[in-house]
Amino acid sequence: MKEKTIKKSHIKMTTADRIYNVIVAIFAVMICVAAFYPLWYVLIASVSKPFYVSDGSVALLPVGFTLASYKQAFSNDGVWRGYANTTFITVVGVVVNMFLSVTLAYALSKKTLPCRKFFTLLVTFTMWFSAGMIPLYQTIRSYKLTNSYWGMIISFGINVYNVVILKSFFEQLPGDFEEAAKIDGANTFTIFSKIYLPLSKAALATVTLFYMVSRWNGYFWASVLLTDDKMQPLQVVLKKLLIEQKSLVDAEVAITPDTPMAGVTVAYAIIVVAIIPMLVAYPFIQKYFKSGVTLGGVKG
Repeated sequence: MKEKTIKKSHIKMTTADRIYNVIVAIFAVMICVAAFYPLWYVLIASVSKPFYVSDGSVALLPVGFTLASYKQAFSNDGVWRGYANTTFITVVGVVVNMFLSVTLAYALSKKTLPCRKFFTLLVTFTMWFSAGMIPLYQTIRSYKLTNSYWGMIISFGINVYNVVILKSFFEQLPGDFEEAAKIDGANTFTIFSKIYLPLSKAALATVTLFYMVSRWNGYFWASVLLTDDKMQPLQVVLKKLLIEQKSLVDAEVAITPDTPMAGVTVAYAIIVVAIIPMLVAYPFIQKYFKSGVTLGGVKG
């Protein structure tokens, strides 16, 4: 018997559909430009001469290309020290974040956990209600964690939203794998490490990215808890340098076309230096990002 070939039916687009698609495309392009252009402007301004930045000549491409601002930024010891501090807080902090979040999410995803609903409610309750900044600071200070890296790392060890993503993801994994592993004699730790974690790469990569960005960009609590200049992360150092450069800008009498750098261009260079690590890390994680958020958000 000859197989019947089934032709795919093509839905004919109406004029209204075409107009709608064009409008959506225009809005999408506008949003992309609005999101990308500020970053592009900071980049081209950082490699342009300050005279052309000040008079508005820099718009789409750098004018008077120079790397003097970057040389000035990297000659500052505070920038390198801030990089080292931020790297330490981010790396160790993300490890602590992931360990606490993954283990808590895995425990809450198990229906055999005693008082599971109570513990889940207790954890999610903190998403909407918290003691506030002052009680949190007093608690951290009472444990003598101010001016300590561990104050930044331990005090913000868990983000409940990320725990919910991981919990929902674990609940969607087939239970047959766990049952088969138990029949083979695997214990809870083996099931967790050999089955659940390898199957959860998308969710783990997504949550890791969330924690990385949060740790790297952390400013407020770092400025409050870390008052020692030698311990402050890059974002706090960046803020101080921007204030210093702003004062230099105000003090400058005149900027000529021959001026190689100025406070404004050095500030742009420092901003670029601060965001490079996240721009480099994102492409390696973004392939997991969409599936991780989507799969982790199906169940509540």
